[in-house]
Amino acid sequence: MDTPQMGIDARLAGRMSMAEQHEYLRSKVSRRRAVLGGLTAAGTVAASGLLGGTAHAAAPSPSLLTRPATDHGVSGALVAPFGRHLQFGSDPKTQFTISWQVPLAVRKPFVRIGLQPWSLSHKIDAEVRELHTPQLLNSKLPPVDQYYLHARLGGLRPGTTYYYGVGHDGFDPADSAAFATIGSFTTAPAHSERFTFTAFGDQGVSYHALANDALILGRNPAFHLHAGDICYADPDGSGQASDSADYDARTWDQFLAQTESVAARVPWMVTTGNHDMEAWYSPNGYGGQQARWTLPGDGFASRTQPGAYSFVYGNTAVVALDANDVSYEIPANYGLSGGGQTAWLDRTLAAYRKQRGIDFLVVFFHHCAYSTTNSHASDGGVQAEWVPVFEKYQVDLVINGHNHVYERTDAIRGGQVSHQVAIGDTTRPATDGTVYITAGGAGRSLYNFPAPDSYEGHENRVDTVTTWHSAKGGGKVTDLVHWSRVRYTGYSFISVDVEPARAGRESTLTVSAIAETGERIDHFTVARRAN
Repeated sequence: MDTPQMGIDARLAGRMSMAEQHEYLRSKVSRRRAVLGGLTAAGTVAASGLLGGTAHAAAPSPSLLTRPATDHGVSGALVAPFGRHLQFGSDPKTQFTISWQVPLAVRKPFVRIGLQPWSLSHKIDAEVRELHTPQLLNSKLPPVDQYYLHARLGGLRPGTTYYYGVGHDGFDPADSAAFATIGSFTTAPAHSERFTFTAFGDQGVSYHALANDALILGRNPAFHLHAGDICYADPDGSGQASDSADYDARTWDQFLAQTESVAARVPWMVTTGNHDMEAWYSPNGYGGQQARWTLPGDGFASRTQPGAYSFVYGNTAVVALDANDVSYEIPANYGLSGGGQTAWLDRTLAAYRKQRGIDFLVVFFHHCAYSTTNSHASDGGVQAEWVPVFEKYQVDLVINGHNHVYERTDAIRGGQVSHQVAIGDTTRPATDGTVYITAGGAGRSLYNFPAPDSYEGHENRVDTVTTWHSAKGGGKVTDLVHWSRVRYTGYSFISVDVEPARAGRESTLTVSAIAETGERIDHFTVARRAN
């Protein structure tokens, strides 16, 4: 929603940064213990061929207080893991992270992995990240202790399906009683092949979210992009004194259990939205995210902004950004990187655009570069800081959340329509400009548009839409725009089929927007000559 604070009076929150909110909460709330936030390296296994070699831990980060698991007097056999979710390492061909949750502390958590589900011959120790949430200001909810476990795998074979099971002392996936925890994943191929990925933002926990997840699983994607506002443990984010009464860390338990049907086999790659800044855990608001996820670290300050990273899958480079750093609308973390993230973005896109074998650049983040809803519309900070960089490197597709709808632009350059992209058309970013998609209809309550819906089979052409963008320092600037091509007020996600060039043809991204009913509401193609 509009602000990320928990239990801070609106008069204070309006002029407090995320770090100041963190200090305020820490000074006001008594606690038994707390995880200070940050990231330690998960247990890592190096492999030769399958997974031969010795296990070793990467260098620990000083920013997270790591606590060993303790025995609560409950048999480990009765503590069932849940919420499995996969993430790529920096190289999806050879590196994966397996993460999960347990309801109580356990001893010696581990992952078993192998090439057959009945032969999980390799055992890798996992790291425990404990997260403690006290009873926050004005809250009637009890304190919560959560236990997240992570194991990083390296040296995997490209294009190979692996099976894995998670466990701990007393609960071994190799035993028949724990066989239900066995999942699988497939590493990226060594060479470019056809694949599909899916994306949305703003999911939360709901029946609509479940419906979208079921459809996504049916697309069999190589990975899924979640463009921020992940579970809404902080549902309001309005900066009122009552916010802490609504913050419920247990929502993360519900979300990870809900998502497990997909995320246990499909890498679920997240970035940070405004609802994902949780001030209690760390000065930047990302301590909770760093406990729950292990995202690729590729040269940027991932300990400060875990939602900023990149990876390459086949002929497509994907870049995730933390838009809280540049948002004019919600400035709690504005300027967090001191310009470092934008400089990293420029370097990263420049390198990928020159790299042989990479045809497409896809960027995803939370706050919208271009959208027309009455709730958030466009973020002036994103337009000022990042859009020029996207245009400099001819980014092929930008995916946002934040506005709880589906909206798709024509190709844009310099804030204007540079090429009209009707439903079913093909666009070429090298000459036409960049298409921006708002895919925020993943499961939360829907927003509305200032213009009628217009989507596949129900087109209602409107040449000019009156909307706005957020201004630096607060306020709104009215815009009359011509780029709002498709608008759909409903729950949905996008599915992208990536086809490498064959026999001298262009490489293509075929983008489809799918409603929770399974109906297609938009489609178009992005084409580029192979690099």
